[in-house]
Amino acid sequence: MENFTFDVATDIRFGKDRLSELPAVLDTFGKRVLLVYGGGSIKRNGLYDAIIALLKANDNEIYELNGVEPNPRVETVAKGAALCQEHEIEVILAVGGGSVIDCSKVIAGAAISQEDPWKMVLKRRYDGPALPLVTVLTLAATGSEMNRGAVISNLETKQKLGIHGENFLPKVSFLDPTNTFTVNQYQTAAGSADILSHLFEIYFNKTQGTDVQDGVAEGLMKAVIKNLPIALETPNDYDARANLMWASTLALNGLVGKGRSGAWSCHPMEHELSAFYDITHGIGLAILTPRWMEHVLNEQTVGKFARFAKEVWGIDEAVPELAARMAIQKTYDFFKACGIPMTLPEVGINDDRDFAEMASQAVAHSTIATDAFVPLQADDVVAIYQASLTETNFL
Repeated sequence: MENFTFDVATDIRFGKDRLSELPAVLDTFGKRVLLVYGGGSIKRNGLYDAIIALLKANDNEIYELNGVEPNPRVETVAKGAALCQEHEIEVILAVGGGSVIDCSKVIAGAAISQEDPWKMVLKRRYDGPALPLVTVLTLAATGSEMNRGAVISNLETKQKLGIHGENFLPKVSFLDPTNTFTVNQYQTAAGSADILSHLFEIYFNKTQGTDVQDGVAEGLMKAVIKNLPIALETPNDYDARANLMWASTLALNGLVGKGRSGAWSCHPMEHELSAFYDITHGIGLAILTPRWMEHVLNEQTVGKFARFAKEVWGIDEAVPELAARMAIQKTYDFFKACGIPMTLPEVGINDDRDFAEMASQAVAHSTIATDAFVPLQADDVVAIYQASLTETNFL
């Protein structure tokens, strides 16, 4: 295990009936609020009206940025930063899932720095000040409610890139599982695939001696695997939704990732799928992950995959490679049973004409060629994309 600093000071307000605490939280930072949200879901489920009523009763000045995209675009960030500057916003309130929160993080930095948002993103790190951010989470997926990362898309340049900002960390996050009751099956499954992918990316790592982190990651994986089918079958099952929401937060707040180094593999590859085709992030990850697992399975990695088979999937098989392949098949079958499309043609990607360019960018925009669990060159990435065009059997 490597040295690390773990300092994640987000104030988490977890559970139902906590929204009445929102005005007092916002008053800590100021009265002029930029409310950021996505489509119409928070209006359909009544959350928007509840928040507006609370803020009006509290004499907040409310300005709105709506329509944040599922893969938030740099133009929306620029629009939000301009609103903050024009109205002298004191605190940003992000109501939604990871896309809304990611967008709000970069708005918070761009509003103060007055930098061009895309130039900020291209630096991949922002060390300057940011407006305070409060979040009300409506989708269990990205963990953005308790970390310093954001991912922004530029459709003009066909790029989707992550940026880290020390001051992007939300000050307070409201996590009410009842706000996810109305999330449809497709998005619930996609969000859970994203949670699992975060855990896979961290778990399959070359750093030795991380027994604590591995054990926590395995427990979170099992919690998602247990509770996702329940949430799909019974959308208003509070405990299932609560466990998915908390697993989402813990998967990417540093708890399982600290003490390790190395690059993620599937996320850089999926970012190119989203950048070129604007598909749902979690779906792309689910499609790529089993093919990546098979591609990197070798004599050096089989031990970790065999542990994954036993500890996560309960596979009792003495032959390590067979156990590993059974676990990869279980992962694939689980995603498919949850209604996730598991080939690229099912999400509108029918040929390989862009694969070489996408693979080149995936390598250029990350360190997967040198620091991944198994280093990947552009040819490896193309092979994984191509394997994702058809149904696969891993046994």
